[in-house]
Amino acid sequence: MSRAFVKETEDVEDLPDRPISDLPNDVTAEGLRRIEEALAEAQAAQAAAQSAGDRAALAGARRDVRYWSARRATAAVIPEPADNSVVRLGHTVTIVREDDRRQTFRIVGEDEADPVRGTISHASPLARALFGKGAGEVVVIAGGEAEILEIR
Repeated sequence: MSRAFVKETEDVEDLPDRPISDLPNDVTAEGLRRIEEALAEAQAAQAAAQSAGDRAALAGARRDVRYWSARRATAAVIPEPADNSVVRLGHTVTIVREDDRRQTFRIVGEDEADPVRGTISHASPLARALFGKGAGEVVVIAGGEAEILEIR
């Protein structure tokens, strides 16, 4: 093949951006720290990929840097709630469902949510159903009901 038909540029084709939620980027202080860590890791991965000449890794790292930079720029740290009378972002809430199953979780920002670790996003239907409600109140969740037992 003639060299005339080979692209000689070092440009790396970027991957499509990761989707970013249209909701406000409300986060806890811990969530902001995690966003900053993820951004630093993505920047380090970008530098390493560039040094190694790894075009695929560079494209992925650049995409992550764009995502975490946007999330850092729009993050609004919501202070820990001082009042436990109603559910807000940052609260740990215990509910009991109709089948007597108890669940406890903390409501956090979208990027820090991890149900396996006991955290759910403020954008989740469960969190939205609980916001503004107090202990003893019953909410409709996923076609069933749940009572709020504790807010802390």
